[in-house]
Amino acid sequence: MKYISTRGEAPPLPFLAMLLAGLAPDGGLYLPDTYPQFTRDMIAGFAGRPYSEAAGAVLLPFLGGEIGTPVFRRMIEAANKKFRHKAIAPLVQLDSDLFVLELFHGPTLAFKDFAMQLLAPLMDHALKTRGERATIIGATSGDTGAAAIEAFGGLSQTDVFILFPHGRISEVQRRQMTTARFPNVHTIALQGTFDDAQTSIKTMFGNNVLRAELNLCGVNSINLARIIFQTVYYFTSAAALGAPHRPVSFVVPTGNFGNIFAGWMAKRMGLPIGRLVIAANSNDILARALAEGSYELQPVRATQSPSMDIQISSNFERQLFEAYGRDGRALCGLMEGLRQAKGFRIAPGPLETIRAEFDAFRATEEETSQAILRYRREAGYLADPHTAVGLSAASKAKEQKGGSIQVVLATAHPAKFPAAIESSAGVRPSLPPHLEGLFEKDENYEVLPNDQSEIERFIRSRSRALNGRNQAVAL
Repeated sequence: MKYISTRGEAPPLPFLAMLLAGLAPDGGLYLPDTYPQFTRDMIAGFAGRPYSEAAGAVLLPFLGGEIGTPVFRRMIEAANKKFRHKAIAPLVQLDSDLFVLELFHGPTLAFKDFAMQLLAPLMDHALKTRGERATIIGATSGDTGAAAIEAFGGLSQTDVFILFPHGRISEVQRRQMTTARFPNVHTIALQGTFDDAQTSIKTMFGNNVLRAELNLCGVNSINLARIIFQTVYYFTSAAALGAPHRPVSFVVPTGNFGNIFAGWMAKRMGLPIGRLVIAANSNDILARALAEGSYELQPVRATQSPSMDIQISSNFERQLFEAYGRDGRALCGLMEGLRQAKGFRIAPGPLETIRAEFDAFRATEEETSQAILRYRREAGYLADPHTAVGLSAASKAKEQKGGSIQVVLATAHPAKFPAAIESSAGVRPSLPPHLEGLFEKDENYEVLPNDQSEIERFIRSRSRALNGRNQAVAL
């Protein structure tokens, strides 16, 4: 299996090269040239199997034999041991046809742990094999940074630089990053939005001098490996609910479009998914794009679900590439329109292709709070604000579309957003025991202006990759 760029101007790469590159040199995002296919019997066989076994079966075809099966299976087992629930991704039933898939039982209480806990040993393995050091540069809307620091902190081959929007994430999210005490970790509070931080990272990749100086490459949801690893829980949860004999619909709180694209990939691999429902907060660019066919940037609004406070949904590029029949030239035209005019129109044919598989619904701040309170009262379930956006969208989808069993992805633990939960439901969730004392720890981070030269100066001043021509990897 090879991996190709959505922009069509970069050479195909095998898995490990794609893993370390992350972002293609032509500015595009990687996708597999073909998707592995799973039969109905294989999918049915995931029911009742340990999560680690299912993960091995789903993920091994993507590796192309570059890592030995026993080695990779040991990595999966080690990663899953860090989750606090034996089921790894348990399902909780809220109604006769409504379930939540809890993805927050990892060490940092968010779904990002699923990919990051496996990404770290894989990258460390690849870098040691090559005798290289990596500098991990990440932009986070709240959860990716903590997951990256937890997974990569202290590893011998890597330095970690994380940018987060100053004052736009919860205190728990911030402290999970800024109280980490690893010599290879640096946290940066950027005076701007997540989109600003993400743009800064992409700008570094577009700077050929800097890219050569640091040997920049990329990983996180712009890195396909992250998304590949997230396909597993779609298979396991659907099989537990009767797939492939009955379809299951998934409702996904969506900001950067990576998590829901993992669901689309699972569908392409043979999983019979009914609908993929985009659940958006007030930053509803994807809902507007599906409704109107126009992808137009608006100012980012701060909400109680900060990990979704995004306007530039980077991974939507992958879906557009597929909808346009993998036409790299057409995709380049759309991305140039986004760069110059802050938006573009989706052609009628590709738009209908996307609408055939996706729905999108927006939840206001009031609706999000109402969902938190409703499910606390009616089902005794405490949902974080991002999951509540999903629950609100699920209700709207059910009312308007009807259909199959719905699974809402619970992407974060409610204790990460105690103020929002207390305001909506009148209870203040406690942190799990392994995070006790988080509020008493000293914080350490740098506040930087939204200035590209200042960001690059800071990274240059601390990156060990400048010594010895080591490889830099971006999250």
